[in-house]
Amino acid sequence: MLKEIVAFVVELAGGETPPAFDAGDFRLSSAALLVHVATLDGELMPETRVKLHDLLKRRFDLEDTATEELIDAAVVADHDAIDFYHFTSQINRALDAQGRLRMIEMMWQTAFVDGKVSEFEDNVIWRVADLLNVSSAQRIDLRRRIAAERDGANVRQG
Repeated sequence: MLKEIVAFVVELAGGETPPAFDAGDFRLSSAALLVHVATLDGELMPETRVKLHDLLKRRFDLEDTATEELIDAAVVADHDAIDFYHFTSQINRALDAQGRLRMIEMMWQTAFVDGKVSEFEDNVIWRVADLLNVSSAQRIDLRRRIAAERDGANVRQG
């Protein structure tokens, strides 16, 4: 109730209401899964945070401030999580098959930020894909495509 009152007052004052990413928001669940993949090798590195910011901003059409708020909330949600089911069940309810494929694609893009995918990252993406009803063939095809895109980008930059 308090959130609605604050939003109403901010709106009346001509300000912009910052988005709130609560535990029921599938965007928070999506971001938390990406954060999980991004931090499997340790802490959230600056270049990985930049990639997360770009992916989430584009995917959810957010402003920079809202995107940073989402990432910060996702770090907390991932830290507090005991399993992936809570996140994937929300995503399954909110997204169609194409949206769930896009989620796995974003996970691969996050995993490939450092140029390689660890066995832990691969395992997490496999488990999440399974929970999102993304087939092994689709998951592997997405991995290959993201790897090829990354390799192509590196060749063009080099």
